[in-house]
Amino acid sequence: MTDAVDQFAGIGFGHLAGRVSGEVAYETVVLLAEWMAWSFVLDDQHDHLIRNGELAAWRPVAGAIGDYLRTGRINSAAAEGNPLVRGFTELCDRILAGLSEPATARFQAHFRLVLRSLDQEACNRRAGVRPTVEDHVLLRRHSSQLLPMMDMVEAGLGIDVPQHVHDLPEFRAVVASTLDIIGWENDMFSLPKEHSCGDTNNLVTLVATRDRCSLADALRTVEGDIHARIEEYLDCKGRLFRLLDAGDGTDPALREAVSRCVRSYEDWMIGADLWQRYECTRYSDERFAAGLESAYTRPDLVSVA
Repeated sequence: MTDAVDQFAGIGFGHLAGRVSGEVAYETVVLLAEWMAWSFVLDDQHDHLIRNGELAAWRPVAGAIGDYLRTGRINSAAAEGNPLVRGFTELCDRILAGLSEPATARFQAHFRLVLRSLDQEACNRRAGVRPTVEDHVLLRRHSSQLLPMMDMVEAGLGIDVPQHVHDLPEFRAVVASTLDIIGWENDMFSLPKEHSCGDTNNLVTLVATRDRCSLADALRTVEGDIHARIEEYLDCKGRLFRLLDAGDGTDPALREAVSRCVRSYEDWMIGADLWQRYECTRYSDERFAAGLESAYTRPDLVSVA
């Protein structure tokens, strides 16, 4: 039990929540930390099922979560009593209570993409299957689980960017580059564990396969790609604000909302980097680096019997 508690605390999700939340209310930071904690458990439990070839047990859990996102109800008494599902519904209710209607729709859509990405990662772990670098980059934007968390922070900061701005190609490019920078760096930190257990859902591993090079050389390539992506982020950001400034009818309040939202994305990039380097022992833990399962993984968390 002590090992499980220590490993779970070592994730440092409270540190991460604090680093990326800006000036949001304390209660929102705590809620984000709780959601992050739940998300790490979700990810590790899903990995446990992949390793043990028990993905059939995942379907009723994912189905119950998906049903709740669509209808606000759990239609199975067994699923309703599942700890992972119950944790989701309790947190989801608290999160949605603080979101506007458009933000609620984005949060729900983003988390459905998270669930879909977990299914795709499971398919990628089958023997002989290795996704392309390009496919992994697209998948990683959702398997990181960042977008629903970003929705929470934006709401906590009182940022209300209309959906038509979220849909602008220039805005979407800023978001995509932000997600890539964070996700690719995380692939570098998590490489020892994922390589040890044969997980191909890692950019460094896939670059090594594509370029027929060593992992050390692939690491250097990905590091260079991250630096290039940062430059692309800055270019995307400039294009977005030039577009807004070129519009004669651009509301100054809208421009300020977009500016605050972009600054929040920068908090995410910087905060995630500092958290991984200095506050999260998950990636330096010998058990994790050896590709072993977390001590807090519990088979009954995905049981709906």
